[in-house]
Amino acid sequence: MIPWVVLTLALLPVVFGAVNLWLLPRLRSASAPGLLVSILIPARDEAANIAACLEAAAASRGVAVEILVMDDGSSDGTGGIVARLAATDPRVRLLHAPPLPPGWTGKVHACARLAEAARGTHLLFIDADVRLAPGAAAAMAGHAAARGIGLVSGVPRQVIGSLGEALTVPAINLLLLGYLPAAGRAFTRHPSLAAACGQLLLCDRAAYARAGGHAALHGVLHEAIALARRFRAAGERTEVVDGAPLAACRMYRGLGEAWAGFVKNAREGMATPLGLPVWTLLLAGGHLAPFLLLPAGPAFAALALVLALRVAITRRAQEPWWTVPLHPLTVAVALAIQWDALGRAALGRGAGWKGRAYPATRGA
Repeated sequence: MIPWVVLTLALLPVVFGAVNLWLLPRLRSASAPGLLVSILIPARDEAANIAACLEAAAASRGVAVEILVMDDGSSDGTGGIVARLAATDPRVRLLHAPPLPPGWTGKVHACARLAEAARGTHLLFIDADVRLAPGAAAAMAGHAAARGIGLVSGVPRQVIGSLGEALTVPAINLLLLGYLPAAGRAFTRHPSLAAACGQLLLCDRAAYARAGGHAALHGVLHEAIALARRFRAAGERTEVVDGAPLAACRMYRGLGEAWAGFVKNAREGMATPLGLPVWTLLLAGGHLAPFLLLPAGPAFAALALVLALRVAITRRAQEPWWTVPLHPLTVAVALAIQWDALGRAALGRGAGWKGRAYPATRGA
């Protein structure tokens, strides 16, 4: 009986994943005349990343761009690097974040102030560790304008350079494509089915204003999903597209940094007292239990299915092939991170990031 239950739990993400991989749109390179994309980059202690990020953004083609960087209290020379590049490129502007108001999280505050300063018809929020492809801004803005979509987002190709990253980062695409019905496509209008990735997120300016923008999310840590849900609640359409051809990102370096980063966002995702036991059943039952039940036939079938799914997602996301054999460990680590986050919240321990501490309560 149990092996058949495990097979059923494995079939769920396989079916969702097959449909989602088929539905996930890959944007074609195109020009977007008449539009201006404001590429908006919140930056706090990003001296190691910001120059390469700006160089990639400045290479954008097919649409007019301006590039705004919000230096959010950096102590490592980030602002100086941006100032030197701005002196040679009039499209680049350096802004300095005002003091963080009570109740705000740092990135959300910086994004809100960037949006206020932007002049574009479309606002493309990226992180400082993102490297845009030359046609990304034009493709995303053109897609949004042609289809009347208020928010377009995608998961960039994740650059994975260590074992610790391989045990954590691939869970992003696994959860998005394997467990979210329709993977955030625009025809799914309900806010609970919205998805977005804060590394690569483009908003139509008018839709952003109607939804309240980042100012409506002042205390949120996982701002991208919250923003997409707010867009949908305001009647705006949102869509996730294939982000691998549009940008690349090495979001963390090593297990410790990755663990801290994912713990920070977990309380606004899976790590809730009601939700996490369900997620544990789904993920452990579908991806870990088949190994424990071998050589039972249903368990072998379940194992083959989930590994085939992981191969398909890895190929589409352009992640390293050597991460595939680590799949059961990746799922186990993902669950451990979520339970760690829930335990921290239960003990009243808040999240910390970039030298700032935030309370254990969820953002509003």
